[in-house]
Amino acid sequence: MNFIVEFLLFCAIICVIVVSLKLKKLHQSEQKFKLNADSLKSQLTSLENQLNQNKKTQDLRESRFHESTADLRRILSREQESISKKEKELSEKELELTVRLQNLEKNLEEETESRKKVLSQKKSSEVRLGHIAETLAPFLDQFDFDPENCTFLGKPIDYISFDDDAITLIEVKSGKSQLNSKQRHIRDLVKNNQVNWKEIRIK
Repeated sequence: MNFIVEFLLFCAIICVIVVSLKLKKLHQSEQKFKLNADSLKSQLTSLENQLNQNKKTQDLRESRFHESTADLRRILSREQESISKKEKELSEKELELTVRLQNLEKNLEEETESRKKVLSQKKSSEVRLGHIAETLAPFLDQFDFDPENCTFLGKPIDYISFDDDAITLIEVKSGKSQLNSKQRHIRDLVKNNQVNWKEIRIK
């Protein structure tokens, strides 16, 4: 009987030791789990902080982006207003210059017509003056020939003077008028002694 009691007591002691060991292991596992949980919690907190920091940075960047976009829109709006204003000014200047150009063209046409009329009148008066000078030439002091010996031809030479010692071709000019090409040719023929006499008899 004592043996059974001792055996049971021994078994109970063994069971207590085993349970104690298991409790110790369980406590160690719990401590390890608690440490792991604290580590995970710390990591989670760190990740949350990092996430919050990233969110703040992202919010800040987004805010700056929106501000930059708003600034660019304001600048673009001002530039568009400036361009519209300049286009309006250029359009007004173009219209003004077009009107001025039309007026200048009109004035030029009027001035050209006026000059043509004046030039025509001047030429006409010069022609009339030339005819008068040609007609009156024999009676002027500058005319060195005897009018009675002069015969009026008109074209291409005004007069021929038949003096006793020479026959002279006379061309009367007034103002700044010049010999025409035919008159110059006749002058050159006379100066080169290319003057001939031809007698024609008609039966």
